[in-house]
Amino acid sequence: MKSLFAFLLLLCCNASWAQQNRIIHSNIASLQVVAGNKWLEPPVISLNDNTPINISFDEKSHNYHRYVYTVEHCEDDWSVSKQLFKSDYIRGFSDYLNIEDIQPSINTNTEYTHYSFSIPNESCQLLMSGNYRVTVYDDNNNDSKILVAHFMVVDPKVKIGIEATTNTDLDINNRHQQLNIVLNYPPNVSQNPKEEFKIVVTQNNRLDNIRKDFMPQIVTTESMIWQHNKQLIFDAGNEYHKFETLHTSQPSMGVERMVWNNNSYNAFLWPTTARFAYVYDEDANGAFYIRNSDNIENNTASDYINVHFTLAIPKQVGEIYLNGQWTNNSFTEKYRLTYNEEIKAYTAVVNLKQGYYSYQYLLKMPNGTITTLPTEGNFFQTENTYQAYVYFKGKGERTYQLVGFKQIQLK
Repeated sequence: MKSLFAFLLLLCCNASWAQQNRIIHSNIASLQVVAGNKWLEPPVISLNDNTPINISFDEKSHNYHRYVYTVEHCEDDWSVSKQLFKSDYIRGFSDYLNIEDIQPSINTNTEYTHYSFSIPNESCQLLMSGNYRVTVYDDNNNDSKILVAHFMVVDPKVKIGIEATTNTDLDINNRHQQLNIVLNYPPNVSQNPKEEFKIVVTQNNRLDNIRKDFMPQIVTTESMIWQHNKQLIFDAGNEYHKFETLHTSQPSMGVERMVWNNNSYNAFLWPTTARFAYVYDEDANGAFYIRNSDNIENNTASDYINVHFTLAIPKQVGEIYLNGQWTNNSFTEKYRLTYNEEIKAYTAVVNLKQGYYSYQYLLKMPNGTITTLPTEGNFFQTENTYQAYVYFKGKGERTYQLVGFKQIQLK
């Protein structure tokens, strides 16, 4: 029975929801996609609200690049909405908009240029809720693609109730957390709620263990209810690790020592060991925030530092990766730890801009499944956040729109 549940859960977790931001050019770094100043939350804004989506990144040189971007509406699965005209979802322009906010770094060891823009703006206003993809191109280099960013626009038309509990259908106050969900909508708004509504659930904004296509236990003309649904059971995991690199010359939180090697700044984090018991530690569940010790001109006066990670555990079956929003939820070589036989530990070095970072270690098994690293533990007390996105496409409509969003934290 357990093997059958694991198989069904694997199918659910691997369902496609490709919301992954991607840095394509090697000279691009520190991609940020933030709704207003809400860096702890996913990039979701309300339709006709004044809160913008702020997108920014660095190009590691002082050479000028004419970067342009396009905006596309996407379906609930992040495929481009092919049944829509651009004028259906954008007033103004959607293609090859110029990025005009350009600032070179100031007195930094690593030279870079900071680029930023916001949506909506004078040239581009959004008319429809749903998923949006922004693609940035280098207009000086044959329109080569340098990055892809994603955000969401919600037009609230439903009410979402979410309860996170440690009393799960697998265990009680042990290794898992389970969600119960109630979706309320106006009567007669849907002729076939199970088909016309789609819900996506994430844990800590992760994309490797999303839940979608789970069937409700109760359906009425005004609501759907999910209770005791095994597809809504998550590994509890553990609190995220965290560190700050506010100074280039002295250690900050989580940093054992700072080293200048005549070429670059290096931050050596305190080694991580196995965690066999739960200890509460306030964290940001994978979020990051660019800043320096003065908290002034953070975008242009913060330097880049080689951050050295050490995970002192026995060699594992599978590959271990750093994971957080700053890794763009990608399992690439850049964020993979390698095992050092000499010191009996996993290590990685990642070049990161000064700031606050939270992260976890995830294990990718040989069969491709991704799980919590066993030495990190699964503890029911872990204060995970959960996000629910509700999409709707009524009879005769041409696209899925985002009609509900809610985030909660287990307390």
